[in-house]
Amino acid sequence: MHSTTPQGRAASLMRPHEPRPIGLAAALAAAGLPVSPGTGHLPTVSGLTLDSRAVLPGDVYAALPGAARHGAGFADQAVLAGAVAVLTDDVGRELLGDGVAVPVLVVPDPRRVIGPLSRVIFGGGAADDGGAPTLYGVTGTNGKTTTTYFVNALLEALGRSTGLIGTIEIRAGGDAIPSALTTPESPQVHSLLALMRERGIDAASMEVSSHALEYGRVDGVLFDVAGFTNLTQDHLDLHGTMEEYFAVKAALFTAERCRTAVVLVDDAWGRRLARTADVPLLTVCTDGGDGSGPAADADWTVTDVERSGLGHAFDLKSRDGRRLRVRSGLPGSFNISNAALAAVMVLASGVSEHDLQHALDAHDPFTTEVPGRMQLIAEEPASIVDFAHNPDALERTLASVRRPGGRVIAVFGATGQRDESKRPVMGAVGARLSDVLIITDDDPHDEDEAVIRRAVRSGADAAVAEEGLDCEVLEVFPRADAIDRAVALATAGDTVIIAGRGHEVWQEVKGINLSLDDRVELRSALTRHGFSGLSAAGIES
Repeated sequence: MHSTTPQGRAASLMRPHEPRPIGLAAALAAAGLPVSPGTGHLPTVSGLTLDSRAVLPGDVYAALPGAARHGAGFADQAVLAGAVAVLTDDVGRELLGDGVAVPVLVVPDPRRVIGPLSRVIFGGGAADDGGAPTLYGVTGTNGKTTTTYFVNALLEALGRSTGLIGTIEIRAGGDAIPSALTTPESPQVHSLLALMRERGIDAASMEVSSHALEYGRVDGVLFDVAGFTNLTQDHLDLHGTMEEYFAVKAALFTAERCRTAVVLVDDAWGRRLARTADVPLLTVCTDGGDGSGPAADADWTVTDVERSGLGHAFDLKSRDGRRLRVRSGLPGSFNISNAALAAVMVLASGVSEHDLQHALDAHDPFTTEVPGRMQLIAEEPASIVDFAHNPDALERTLASVRRPGGRVIAVFGATGQRDESKRPVMGAVGARLSDVLIITDDDPHDEDEAVIRRAVRSGADAAVAEEGLDCEVLEVFPRADAIDRAVALATAGDTVIIAGRGHEVWQEVKGINLSLDDRVELRSALTRHGFSGLSAAGIES
């Protein structure tokens, strides 16, 4: 019987309906893990989880150290919910004492073993991935979400059934589950892959964040194709330096984690990755220029770019002269890069160029709507919600939305308790590329909102003063009021861009989640000020 807690119900949605139980001793052996001396008889198991609230009967409960408490403190709760064994470290073993009624397995670093062990347990002990979906993983600073949606849309145009694991949602066929993390913890990843295999899903796309790689969330996962978008300043609060950030991303492009790779080589980090990766790979250059530089050596190059509606059409030209004609109706020149990467990733998985071109022509898959990613809410004024929340993404977004004769009115803030150094940089970017910049709150978390706004504004004001920019800088809060002010200032020929939160529907302020969806607020503001929005897509809360 499944757990009745919300976490338990969510866990059951991510599990195969017919688990394949395996003896824990056999699972440990298959994962290459020694059994702790004195463990005694080990039970048959059917799952593994790190969350005591999500335990289902037959699970191994992995009691790991946390930010505030050690997971061993919740072992009794896990056992009551049906856990048949506990996996922990030496500290956890001491905290458990002698009162645990199930076997306790002790390993030096349990986080590094739960991925391989989850793969075995949720695979029912299978030595290979027979029947598993073809798996596409996308990493990089910007573009991961859109590229995974593009890959899935192209695969569906090819007649494949697809799954998705990412920032916005998790899908196993037709079922959608909201995401809490860009990449779930490794037991969830492996249980989802088992669920997809059970449902006969052909292919799945997954966003692979640097946090996922750093914290072992994709340990034990072998991607058929891994893709790299770009690397720009972000998450330095975790990684410290760009070198360390790159090293974490590069870990995906090893034989342990992927079979083949596709790398965008538009930036120096991508070119470096293409030189150092130890798996077969294809390179893609989306800034073809005059045929020199990165484009001269790339396996595929974007050429002949033309405007197509709000988006672009272009050729993908191979080194030997073969061409694919590709289109994305989504705004933003960076969606050329996302579309090119997605197309070559699908090619790299073995799809023929003929079939791929037919799918592109017949279904226009790269015009699929991606929630909160250059999502068009209205056309007059052009009203767009995007997730851009670091300097590079913000620059790409703002540079791509200006229309002839119209102004750009931008609304954004910066996230609290994250890399503080990017705040004034983002302010300067906004001042350079907007006619009206409205600085507001993002997710302040436990920081003082005014302090964050002041840091963003300092960069904007300095850029205006030092560079002689003709940008009006305003500070308006709360965020809903800032969105309303932007629409109030707009004319039909302007562009209003709300950046930073994208698909998110909650704003965290000092431990409290406030309901806030930029798309809903923007639609409401447009209506109040006499403009007409596009029909709602049904994805806003």
